[in-house]
Amino acid sequence: MAAPDSPYALYYWPSIPGRGEFVRLVLEQAAVPYDDVARRPVDDGGGVPALMAQVKGDRSGIRPLAPPILVHDELRLAQMPVICAYLAARHGLVPADEARRFEAMQLQLTLVDLIAEIHDTHHPVAKGDYYEAQKDEAQRYAAHFVAVRLPKFLGYFEAVLQANVAGQGRALLGESHSYVDLTMAQVLRGLAYAFPRALAAVSPKIPGLIALHDAVEALPNIAAFRASDRCLPFNEHGIFRHYPELDSEPSAL
Repeated sequence: MAAPDSPYALYYWPSIPGRGEFVRLVLEQAAVPYDDVARRPVDDGGGVPALMAQVKGDRSGIRPLAPPILVHDELRLAQMPVICAYLAARHGLVPADEARRFEAMQLQLTLVDLIAEIHDTHHPVAKGDYYEAQKDEAQRYAAHFVAVRLPKFLGYFEAVLQANVAGQGRALLGESHSYVDLTMAQVLRGLAYAFPRALAAVSPKIPGLIALHDAVEALPNIAAFRASDRCLPFNEHGIFRHYPELDSEPSAL
């Protein structure tokens, strides 16, 4: 078991926010030091070679399939929801009650489903092929995502937020912000970049989520992170990509 004050090492692709950004948000809100290893120079033990050494399993424990990867003493974890839940439990960013923690994971995994569908708007056929090789399929997929799937997911989370009486419309679970709220805020931020027209169309139906996003972004630790060079901008190489031809205003939501 890792010591309470042991440092965290995060391994993720150095040029995209991607799934690593959800982990960074938990680390930043917890105000704990961490080493974003692959963003260090190669000659300083960082870069993609350091990341690939973890993916290849050059240490004990279960070999991860892909980043993000968190190393904490002898523990090595992969999969964004697992890492976020582990950090949240250690740093007070999830309710202490066991049942509530499982509910938090339920919400987090539902957000992961949404994140996967967002990614597939630009890669609906083959993850290894370029977007340009599947543009026609992407436009068909994205049109359905914007008209049906996006409102369904966001409508669900709006209902969860409004039903959380303890959070008074400020948190998806419990009385205060959890790691699930941080993930939700990042998803909305990504949608504002990738699908600004579609998000604007659905926004009147999700006022609570919009307010939640604004509240999370205003948290002192999160605001400081956003203003720093540790926060990577979105680009057309990650999950959230802005292709104007995929963004639309659905006629009916």
